[in-house]
Amino acid sequence: MTDPVSVESLLEEARLAKALPPPEERLRLREAAGLTRAQVATAVGVARGTVLAWETGKSDPTPPGRLRYLRLLEGLAELHPTPSDPADNPVAALFNDQPHGTAPAPAAAETPAVAVPAALTGLETLRGEDGRAIEGDPGPCVRCGVETTYQSTDGRPLHSGAMCQPTTASPAVPPAPAKPPAATAAAPPAPASVPATAPAPAVAPVPARVPTRPQRRSKSAERAEADLMGLIRGAVEQEAERAGGDEEAALDALVKRAIPDVMYLFKETRATARYEYTAYPALPGILHKPSKKAPDQIWEARPNFTNPAYSMRAAEKNVKVTALDVNAAYLSALKVWLPIGKLEHSTGMDGVDPKRSGVHLITPAEWAHPHLPNPLGDRDEPGALWITDATLRLLLRLSGPKWTLTEAPTVHESWTSGATENFLDALRKLLVAARSEAIKAGDKLTLEYVKAMYSKFVSTMGESIHNREVIRPDWMHLIHSQAFALNCGRAYKAHQAGLDIVALKHTDELHITGGDWRQVFTEGRGVSELKIKTGDAKTAGEYLVGKVGG
Repeated sequence: MTDPVSVESLLEEARLAKALPPPEERLRLREAAGLTRAQVATAVGVARGTVLAWETGKSDPTPPGRLRYLRLLEGLAELHPTPSDPADNPVAALFNDQPHGTAPAPAAAETPAVAVPAALTGLETLRGEDGRAIEGDPGPCVRCGVETTYQSTDGRPLHSGAMCQPTTASPAVPPAPAKPPAATAAAPPAPASVPATAPAPAVAPVPARVPTRPQRRSKSAERAEADLMGLIRGAVEQEAERAGGDEEAALDALVKRAIPDVMYLFKETRATARYEYTAYPALPGILHKPSKKAPDQIWEARPNFTNPAYSMRAAEKNVKVTALDVNAAYLSALKVWLPIGKLEHSTGMDGVDPKRSGVHLITPAEWAHPHLPNPLGDRDEPGALWITDATLRLLLRLSGPKWTLTEAPTVHESWTSGATENFLDALRKLLVAARSEAIKAGDKLTLEYVKAMYSKFVSTMGESIHNREVIRPDWMHLIHSQAFALNCGRAYKAHQAGLDIVALKHTDELHITGGDWRQVFTEGRGVSELKIKTGDAKTAGEYLVGKVGG
């Protein structure tokens, strides 16, 4: 009698049969995680040169290292998914490294290949007595131009074993930044500290989007999303039927079940996760409210900005302002760096790391731009304050070479943990898809149900009696402040394009003048799109400020 086949053995065989990502994706994942080939080789149980061969396509992984390597790639793929269309990443859409109006550098594949000179064809790798290649200072390989730490026998950078292409592409030279045009005479005078990248007299055209490689999704992932979409549709149909056609009663029932429903969806979208997280770790005192009536100790940087140059008395006569409304602001803010485990204390800049997140005690630099919203919101008290990592990242961007709007803050101490930007991405994409489907179908009931799910999901992450499944006030503060940071980012982007910011409110309201906003933002009802605001006649659509009767 033969031994029964176990489930684990079947899964093992299935994993061994699963196709691995192509070599270029293997390389991308390792570099995205900041891992060296030596680290991967040690974890997988192979030589460093074997990992190099896998990443260059010289060979494919074989057992026993293949399965460990596959598991590593799967985990890295979740943490660092393939870059997709910037429209699906609200952070990248606002805070990319490309200056507004600057054309992207041509891809290396578009440049003509150059033959390797004959003098380079006979180069050999420098090796030690044990036969292993010797590493030195990194530099561009003399054959392919890609950086390497290995050397040739004459001391020049050269990939080990000539593991590079026989031809190389000419390095793409990035275009010089466009010279910012002078400010208009009609624009309000800027303070002396405003950098030379002041508003342009007309809205610069938005550069065409560079096509990006579509993100690969497995059939099982597509089936899982389709199943969850079916659950959302089923909940709406169920409550609509129970209400007997009373849409208001059906919506009330859907809102009441929004929290348990979204928590179920959250768990299902995390079902295939490759790493654990702490749903309610021990938290530092700074993340607990001193009392029920006391305010939170974390400053979320909520904007409530009105440009003094556009008050009724200061503005020119009858200045036309457009009030814009941001769609699904908190849904976009789910794309944020969240700490996964228990927060650890550090001092100075030790807790500031691109791969960590949490809260920080800082002393901000002076904000010297009264015509732009302060990234810390309207704060009257001077001195140090606790902010989230999302706000700190905004401050560091604005102090960097692209924006140069302020100085970097002084960081005194931090409570942080290892983090990922993609923790809630599967849930975000599911709700975005459900929202888009509802808009296309004109289904108001589903649209409001989805809104209730993501808004309540965020608002009950803290110390809430309505949701005990995830107690992470740090996540709640991070998502809130990310939504505020994204709205500030829209104001700065509009300002760079030559528009004047009249007002910026909360997460979803932006009032501008001085040009065509459609040249800067996409109009529509989709996530990350903007539309003209409706509602209060005083602030809806287009209105006038200034000396109306003068």
